[in-house]
Amino acid sequence: MYVPPPFEETRVSVLHEAVRANPFGTLVTLTDKGLDANHIPFEIDPEPAPLGTLRGHVARANPVWRDFTTPDVLAIFQGPHTYISPSWYPTARETRKAVPTWNYVVVHVHGAIRIIDDATWVRAQLERLVTRFESSRSNPWRVSDLPADYVATMVRGVVGFEVQVTRLIGKWKVSQNRPADDVHGIVEGLQAGGTDADLDMARLVRDARDDQG
Repeated sequence: MYVPPPFEETRVSVLHEAVRANPFGTLVTLTDKGLDANHIPFEIDPEPAPLGTLRGHVARANPVWRDFTTPDVLAIFQGPHTYISPSWYPTARETRKAVPTWNYVVVHVHGAIRIIDDATWVRAQLERLVTRFESSRSNPWRVSDLPADYVATMVRGVVGFEVQVTRLIGKWKVSQNRPADDVHGIVEGLQAGGTDADLDMARLVRDARDDQG
């Protein structure tokens, strides 16, 4: 991934938090037929330090867990992203030299995949995911609500995996290269748009400017 220096994010804690906030990632593997991509919910564990471990699962019927030709994989996590209009740049009103762009946050996680075909591990992984996404509900659903034999059948249909992280690449393209006046105009333009993506990006643009002082 091309990452100009102004857009590079290297703080491991920030990159991990972006994965947690956007857990539905794309797992890219190499097979004898070429590159393959699967879309999977992940968990990120900060251990072992410094880069941590990704965990996930796939249906046993999905060939991804047995068809890769190298254990080296790439997982991609997309954060907020949105269109940026040059009409928001005060400087462009004077120079008339600006073009549209796209702001976005993305994390690339590289590492070696290890397949875990173990029912106990798979059940624990499924329960962690369910607990995480059900925890905010007033009456959270639990795996244990199901009949034990049904759970055992479902677990047998799933294969787990871990990716020992060897490299984290973060790109926060959030208008760090624009003058302060333009940043103010971008934030105003995004806030006027009012969508969730616009408001998330407005916060990221503003926070990046604050970090720069």
